[in-house]
Amino acid sequence: MITIKDKQFELFIEQEVIEHEIRRVARRMNSELEGKNPIFLAVLNGAFMFAAELMKEVSIPSEITFVRLASYHGTTNTGCIQEVLGLNESIKGRCVVIVEDIVDSGNTMVALVEELKKHQPGEVKIATLLFKPAALRNKLDIDYVALEIPGDFIVGYGLDYDGYGRNLKNIYKVK
Repeated sequence: MITIKDKQFELFIEQEVIEHEIRRVARRMNSELEGKNPIFLAVLNGAFMFAAELMKEVSIPSEITFVRLASYHGTTNTGCIQEVLGLNESIKGRCVVIVEDIVDSGNTMVALVEELKKHQPGEVKIATLLFKPAALRNKLDIDYVALEIPGDFIVGYGLDYDGYGRNLKNIYKVK
């Protein structure tokens, strides 16, 4: 049990399980994306730990860059997507793999994919550490899912509660 600000969280997914599933996703990527010279687009701040572990396991020629989007305030998804830091690399004709920490409603991913289409990528794929299928409100093809989880609010392994808890090596759910 841990406390972050005003909330109690209990252990939900241990680091070893998370990293095992990331290795599984990376093996699939190495096979399916070979010869495509993908550019991985990690969504900050939450996906930084997932992106770091994933890139250690991706063995095919590829690049990584970062964008920053926001749609959360506290434990509530505001539904307002704001691009804070943009894309500087050309993705025209490229295989783009969005690396996201969590997909729940899908609002953020739909908005990001639409924004990326303006830059004429060859294809866009989505990789997420965590997926909440019951929360999905949009039609969205998610190509790579490390772990499916229920609708609990979670923290750790890059995910935060009001900015805190990203540094936790395990994932915790609100009690």
